[in-house]
Amino acid sequence: MFTGIIENIGVVSNLKTELDNLHITIKSSITSELKIDQSVAHNGVCLTVVEINNDTYTVTAIKETLDKTSIGTLQVHDKVNLERAMKLGDRLDGHIVQGHVDQTAKCINIKEESGSWVFTFKYDSTLNNITIEKGSITINGTSLTVVNSKKDTFSVAIIPYTYKHTNFNTFKIGTIVNLEFDVLGKYVAKLVDLNR
Repeated sequence: MFTGIIENIGVVSNLKTELDNLHITIKSSITSELKIDQSVAHNGVCLTVVEINNDTYTVTAIKETLDKTSIGTLQVHDKVNLERAMKLGDRLDGHIVQGHVDQTAKCINIKEESGSWVFTFKYDSTLNNITIEKGSITINGTSLTVVNSKKDTFSVAIIPYTYKHTNFNTFKIGTIVNLEFDVLGKYVAKLVDLNR
């Protein structure tokens, strides 16, 4: 379980393809605190640490992960939002995040306002995921509040701290991001669908 509160920005230092797998090596200031077999969310995707070498560590994304997330689009030098799994008894500052990406979305608008930014995203609504006005959404692992919820688009407002301390500052029109919809909303949507 994660909270969606990004604790560090990692930088991709190496990518290696092996059969259908992608081995991703990340340079991060939290590497010394990690251990083999530990779960870390990378842009919202829960991946297991398989190797540690000085200030870098490696995780492996399998075909299922590459097919359903934006992890396969990473390039060397890309910034990655990182969060270690929460500890039992910790304060839940964001919302309940599983690290299981539901689908991707495309950034379709970025509006800079006086001291903040509004990012708008478009997603495939035929996959039966929904956003709720003022509900929670996780974008690249970052816990956020939905504004302007529509059938296949929504926006989020980003404060300067989040803009500076996540990879939102690298987003452009067309950037593909990972979405994890609110877990409670997913169960409600499933129950409504089952009762039709």
